[in-house]
Parts: sequence; C-alpha cells; structure tokens
Amino acid sequence: MIANGRHSETARQLVHMSMGAFALLLRWLAWWEAVLLALAALGFNLFVLPAIARGLYRPGDDRRRFHGIVLYPLSVLILLLCFPRRPDIVAAAWGILAIGDGIATIAGRAMDGPRWPWNREKTLAGSAAFVVAGGAAAVFLSWWCRPHQLMTPHLSLWVGAALLAAVVAALVETIPVRLDDNVSVAFSAALVLWLGSLVDSTLLHSAWSTAAGRLAIALVTNAIVAFAGYRARTVSVSGAVVGAMIGTLIFAASGWRGWLLLLITFVAASASSRLGLHRKTLLGIAEERGGRRGAGNAIANTGVAAVCALLTLVTPQSAFALLAFVTALAAGGSDTIASEIGKAWGRSTWSITSLQRVAPGTSGAMSMEGTVAGIAGALVLGIAGSLLGLVPAATVALVVAGATAGSLLESWLGATLEAPGILNNDMLNFINTASAAFVAVALARIV
Repeated sequence: MIANGRHSETARQLVHMSMGAFALLLRWLAWWEAVLLALAALGFNLFVLPAIARGLYRPGDDRRRFHGIVLYPLSVLILLLCFPRRPDIVAAAWGILAIGDGIATIAGRAMDGPRWPWNREKTLAGSAAFVVAGGAAAVFLSWWCRPHQLMTPHLSLWVGAALLAAVVAALVETIPVRLDDNVSVAFSAALVLWLGSLVDSTLLHSAWSTAAGRLAIALVTNAIVAFAGYRARTVSVSGAVVGAMIGTLIFAASGWRGWLLLLITFVAASASSRLGLHRKTLLGIAEERGGRRGAGNAIANTGVAAVCALLTLVTPQSAFALLAFVTALAAGGSDTIASEIGKAWGRSTWSITSLQRVAPGTSGAMSMEGTVAGIAGALVLGIAGSLLGLVPAATVALVVAGATAGSLLESWLGATLEAPGILNNDMLNFINTASAAFVAVALARIV
C-alpha cells in the first residue's frame, strides 16, 4: 500500500486505526507508565517515523512541525494528563479518534454520496460510519478500562454517553476549519464522556418528571419568542429554530428563572450589536446579516449553558452546575457586549498578543472601552442571576472572574488561530463560555 515512499491515504488511515489497539493496555498500565509510553510514541513520531515511513505523510506535512501524525500521540498524552484517574474516558475518546475518525475517511472515500451543506468535503456516509464504528469502540473500551473502584452506572447511561460522544465528535469533525481532527475529535469526545460521568443515574427519573412538567409551557413560550426574534430581525431562520430548541431545554431544566436569564442575555447582546451600527458599517466591521444570529451563534454562545442547565437536574452538585450555567451565559453575553462596544466607540484598539495598535474588528483585538463594557456586562448578568435566585450573591464575583478569563482566552486564541483558519468565531465563542464556566467552578471549589 506504500510504494516508493508515495502517500497512501488508505494506508495512513489503517495505521491510524490500528494504533487504537494500544488503548487496551490502559486496563493494566499504571498512569505514569501510560504517560511515559505516550511520550515515547510522541518522540518516535517526531524523530523516527519520518525516516522510515514517508508514505504515511500527506503532501506538505514535512513543512509543518505539528501535523496529524504528531498531534495523535500528543492528544492522547494530554488526555492522560487531564484524566489521570479515568482510563475509561481516555480509552473511549481514543477509540472514537482511532476507529471513528479513521473509518469515516475510508467510508467517505469509498461510498461518496450526499455531503454536509456546511462542508462539502465531508459525506453523510462517512459521518454515519464514524458514529457506528466510533460508538462501538467507545462502548467497548470504556467498559474494558473502567476502574474497579467506580460504581457501575446504569447500562443505558454508560452506552448512551459513549454513543453521544461519537455523535458529537462526528459533527465536530465536519466543521470547516483547519484544526486537526486528532485534536478536535479527541477532546470533544472526552468532554462529552466526562460530562456523562457527572450524571447520577438515580436522579434521572426525578429529572425527567421535573422537565416533563415544564415542557408544554417551555415549547409555547420559546416558539413565541423565536418568532418575535425573527420578525425583529435579531435571528435568522436557523437561529430561531435552534434558539427555540435551546431555550426550551433551558426552561425545562432550570425553570422560568434560568430561561429569563437567557432572555436577558440575548436581549443585551442583540441590543449591543445595534449600537454604533452606522460607524461599524462604514468601517466594514458590522455583524453579518444585519446582526442576525444564526444556528452556529446560538450553539456557540448558549450551548454550554444548556448543558449546565441539564446537569442541574442529574448531578448531586447542582449548585456548581447553576454557577456554571450563569457564568456561561454571562460570558457569552458580556463578550458580545465588549466586542460591539469596542467596535462602536473604542478609541484605541490593540492586539492582546503584541500589544500593538490594530484596526477595530481585528481578531483578538481589545479596547479599553470594550473591556470595561464587557466586565460591566458580566457584573450585571451575574447580579441578575443572583436576583433570580440561581446563584448566591457571594458568587457574583466568581461569575465576573470566569467571564473575564474566558474573554481573555478567546481574544488570545482569536489573535493567534482565527486568521489562519484553525478556529472560527463560533468555536471561539464556545471555548469562551466553556472556559468561563470551568474557571468559575474551579474558583468556587477553592474558596
């Protein structure tokens, strides 16, 4: 399959898949032994493999230090460092990366067929194969490597988390960015598996009863608001549909108080987009589609909050889940406020990486006016969350700290990774809200 050192994508994917067999060893290896082996694999792929298997390298890989063959063991190494006591999560994510991602490429090339509308390079057949093969690998490996001291979860929960991780990773793999699949697939799968590990199966029945009791009013309320948002030209059709789904989920999980905070956040973000619109239009930095939010924007800014709302029903740590929920919304809303105020009235805009002055609207750019407005926005949204009884007043400072940390991280990633197409704006917004929620909860555990 590899002749005269020429590249063979089939051979590359077969090797990619076969490396997943090493995940079986995590059942017997101590954590430090697994880390050492991952380090050895990383060194081998960096320094030895280029000399003995040139056919595994895609054209142009030799001009990049960090390409897929290097990022594969690096991703496994980072997973081991992130989950030192959960080899089952590492193994399942590894299985999705190795088997799911590998079979998707082979199946997509072999069967072709319909393609995803947002990425014409990815086929539906390839994604379906990804979910089936990757899900099966995740189910088996999570069972094979599950630590003995952990309580055995309900079968449907354990299988469901693995399959959901495969579905999410398959969808992430279709996002048209240059972020390597070995990174995006591995960590999106691990994130879903970790969230699944937080669920207490004994709470599922009561959670369903609570959510079902709110479902009817949630559906009606969000349908009305989505239609009104579309008529007001604040959302597109896709934004209205997906926003209604997320709003319904949040209402059903956290009640009217959580939903009202979502509405306040959306109104604040939409209003800030309209401020200084004339100047932003003249500079060519106004929001696309006249500021209408699409489906991607809805998921990026409120998807983390929706997950946190669900966790409030199914985890014993509901107080932390509520804190994460409020912080995720505050981060998404305050970041939009900071960006729009900065573009409208920022007098001096600088890059977070070089501290050099840059044009307004530049990826990763910051201004004093926008930064102050963003912090103020996070504070107001945090106070709103407290007044609604979602979080104690003492945690508002944690909400602001988390939202500010998420915004700074997003600005840095935007300045370094958005321009080359490694990340897009929606991915940056998702990272912002997720990191903000993580920081707030981490600080709450410390203090």
